[in-house]
Amino acid sequence: MAGFRVGEDDFEVDGRPVRLLSGALHYFRVHEEQWGHRLAMLRAMGLNCVETYVPWNLHEPRPGELRDVGALGRFLDAVREAGLWAIVRPGPYICAEWENGGLPHWLTGPLGSRVRTRDGEFLAAVDRWFAALLPQVVERQFGRGGPVIMVQVENEYGSYGSDQVYLSHLADGLRGLGVTAALFTSDGPDDHMLTGGSVPGVLATANFGSNARGGFETLRRHRPKGPLMCMEFWCGWFDHWGADHVVRDAEDAAAALREILQCGASVNLYMAHGGTSFGGWAGANRAGQLHEGLLQPDVTSYDYDAPVDEHGRPTEKFWRFREVFAEYADEPLPDVPEQPAALAAAVTAELTSYAPLDAVLDGLGSAEGEYAVPPTFEDLDVDRGLVRYSVDVPGPRRAYPLRVAGLRDRAVVYVDGLRAGVLTEDEPVLAEPVAGPARVELWVESLGRVNYGPRTGESKGITGGVLHERQYLHGVRARALRLDAFDDADAVRGLAPVDGSPGAAGLYRGTFEVSGAGDAELELPGWTRGFVWVNGFNLGRYWSVGPQHSLYVPGPVLREGRNEVWVLETEAAGEPRVTLS
Repeated sequence: MAGFRVGEDDFEVDGRPVRLLSGALHYFRVHEEQWGHRLAMLRAMGLNCVETYVPWNLHEPRPGELRDVGALGRFLDAVREAGLWAIVRPGPYICAEWENGGLPHWLTGPLGSRVRTRDGEFLAAVDRWFAALLPQVVERQFGRGGPVIMVQVENEYGSYGSDQVYLSHLADGLRGLGVTAALFTSDGPDDHMLTGGSVPGVLATANFGSNARGGFETLRRHRPKGPLMCMEFWCGWFDHWGADHVVRDAEDAAAALREILQCGASVNLYMAHGGTSFGGWAGANRAGQLHEGLLQPDVTSYDYDAPVDEHGRPTEKFWRFREVFAEYADEPLPDVPEQPAALAAAVTAELTSYAPLDAVLDGLGSAEGEYAVPPTFEDLDVDRGLVRYSVDVPGPRRAYPLRVAGLRDRAVVYVDGLRAGVLTEDEPVLAEPVAGPARVELWVESLGRVNYGPRTGESKGITGGVLHERQYLHGVRARALRLDAFDDADAVRGLAPVDGSPGAAGLYRGTFEVSGAGDAELELPGWTRGFVWVNGFNLGRYWSVGPQHSLYVPGPVLREGRNEVWVLETEAAGEPRVTLS
């Protein structure tokens, strides 16, 4: 490619060796009006490049239904304007602590373990998607006056599989679609990961958070030539619901960064600025060394303990990293930009109308169908949202334990209209036995599809069945409520309000006045679990189990004067108000 190339030992621009000092910033986790500020923060830290993933499932929620694919192009234009280079990681799998690792539910549902392989049906879907996406990248390559200098083939594939036919197909496909930028792979610095995930003739890079010398020694055994690069320097980490908040000491992270640069290598900070998994798109992991244990859903915040925090503010880590990068700069680093305005004064929004979950389902959900066994979320075409399963316990019969086999992930259970408990995959049996006849309703929510490991792409909902003692209950009725149904603001406002605020599950609505709009935090003290929209913008999931106890509200979401808030509570509501501060 004219201008930028991968040399035998270095990256080169116009024949001059350069070191890539990059940072991850996902355009889909940052409000578009704030891209410019966040990119300026990266430049001020001392970076010359930015890296982003591309989530397939965000842009193609249903087969052939493309949604704002141009967002990537607009981001790359903003990167160019900021004076940075760009690294694009289009997947098709991205991990990223993102729902299903970026793979669409409508593809992983029917294909199962055939995804991320040479399977013809999977490759055909990937080829169609790349044909729609890649023009955004190709026309913005460095050789054409754009910022894109590198494009990734798959993502950490050696942690998952060893299908070299699949990887070669992707590399050939990227070239065939016009990608002339440098191709690369990234994997952990282990022999089995590098042998499974690298591609002959494509630059291999390594991912780690410490011990740079050891990581690069392993990489050199596999690739004696080519630039050294840590494509993911894990300078922070992500959080799971119900677990402790994870932080990394700034001095320790700066020392690890300095070691990478002392090796003569290039680096990509993961993350430079994490942002937020708006819209309920946060993924989940599985516990255990082999990632096959209990579900660990990711929180909404993707702050990642990054040097630029969720609000776009410099942290102590930012200043320590800036000191390190300044040692390798040819000229003084840019000044740190002013921070975005914060909300001028705290606001309380009273939630004055309420519709129970059944009414919300009637107004926004799918039609009810009856099935021999419970359909999965994939069967019902649900990426994010709720499903109400209903089944009858025949009678007369005495009380027996009610159990859900293959529950993913959480079910609020009602028996004859009365709440009977909450079930999870590790506690799938109701505390109180159920006698027949009885009507059982199970409101099941996916807490995020697995984004890493061998169980990526597993189905959600009730994947086994509902059992009374040892007997399966058949004739299951199901209705789905997708989160994107709330994109229709008129339909949401059209839901008939119910007087009073019973503190139960359902949709709560209210308004509030703002004078001096800006970034804010939204809190719901006493509420249990659900989602919040401000002016139709989905802030993501809240959950009282922590460690996250507020939701980030980007300043551009708020407006001067009247604003509207919706809260979809799925278990038990608190006092009918929210606060923004």
